[in-house]
Amino acid sequence: MPSSLPTSAVSVQVEEAWAPELRLLLGPEAGELLTAVAAAAGGILDRWRPRQVKHRPQRSTVVQYRANMTWPGGASTSEIFVAGTGEGAPSHGAALFDDGETRVAVWRWPHDPLLPGLSNALDPDKVASLLDELGIDGGAVQLRTRAYRPGRRAVVEATGRRGRLFLKVMRPARGEELHGLHRALSQHLPVPHSLGWTDDGVVVLAARPGQTLRHALRTSSQALPPPQAMIALLDGLPTDLAARPPNRDLLSAAEHHAEVIAATVPAVADRSRALVETLRSQGDPDQGQAVPAHGDFYEAQLLVDKGRITGLLDIDTAGAGLRVDDLANICGHLSVLGLVSDRPRRIKRYGASLLARAEEDHSPEVLRPRIAAAVVGLATGPFRVLEARWVQSTMRRLELAEDWLGG
Repeated sequence: MPSSLPTSAVSVQVEEAWAPELRLLLGPEAGELLTAVAAAAGGILDRWRPRQVKHRPQRSTVVQYRANMTWPGGASTSEIFVAGTGEGAPSHGAALFDDGETRVAVWRWPHDPLLPGLSNALDPDKVASLLDELGIDGGAVQLRTRAYRPGRRAVVEATGRRGRLFLKVMRPARGEELHGLHRALSQHLPVPHSLGWTDDGVVVLAARPGQTLRHALRTSSQALPPPQAMIALLDGLPTDLAARPPNRDLLSAAEHHAEVIAATVPAVADRSRALVETLRSQGDPDQGQAVPAHGDFYEAQLLVDKGRITGLLDIDTAGAGLRVDDLANICGHLSVLGLVSDRPRRIKRYGASLLARAEEDHSPEVLRPRIAAAVVGLATGPFRVLEARWVQSTMRRLELAEDWLGG
């Protein structure tokens, strides 16, 4: 690793029980890596702060940082850096550091080596040219980044005379497949239609009307879609989706999430593992033949307007799965949203109505352990976004999962 260089760092409290890669990427040493990459770009790193962590024990750790840099001439900019180890460390296209024990790849936004289309998707002139090539005739565009998961995907909103479009950036091998999936599903459901794709992994999606159900629940008094509308939406998933690769069911996913919690929030490790043991005893893994499923069905994936569902988003995970898992997932998300919202009553009422409808098709003995499993997955969130009181927030979510098991 590079020798210590002067920089003003804002890091987090490092836990001795963390794996070495977590201690490295969240501790002061991370500043040395970022300083070296900033210097190679011609700037000086002034301040940095880790903002998001994705840790998979024994496999990979990826940390996203917000930083301030000063450039020759005195200009100051806000920057995003990413550092990854294990499977999260690409072998090329990034600055590589290796001390014989840990290998770290570091890059600066938007030069993500695993998302080669990202830089072009953030260039207004190149986006305008792409839209012309696709026959959209978009003219000049304004761009806004809406999401970024390092090494996995990004979403860029493009606004111009055509209105809004969304550029979904992913690893190149997946672009054509996602384009085809959007084209197929948009014939049956309110899924954004794909207008085209590029060899470097950019898929151009038409916008759908409405606002996310999450936004509507938290900020609006407008009518919400009835629970039956959720069932009808899932019923509309075409049968050939069941031939796609299966998603991991919620019960088995909870085992992984519990290990993530144990590795990142050691204070609640015993509690998270005990929850999984209870899930193993109460949850029934055999729920019959897989059916078409969304795979990540929750309130931020749904657009609504005046009591209607107007959009179904992020269909990357659509494939073979369990209907009970789609319903348990949204019930779990709504219960956590009610836990953290400053306007919980409306959210809890809506969640209760959806739960009542789900229990018409699935017994509480089947449904509730899976809701608890979804909540265990969401209990990884406070550490992932480095909340100021992540231990307490994680504990509250684990308590909620325990409530679902005991309810």
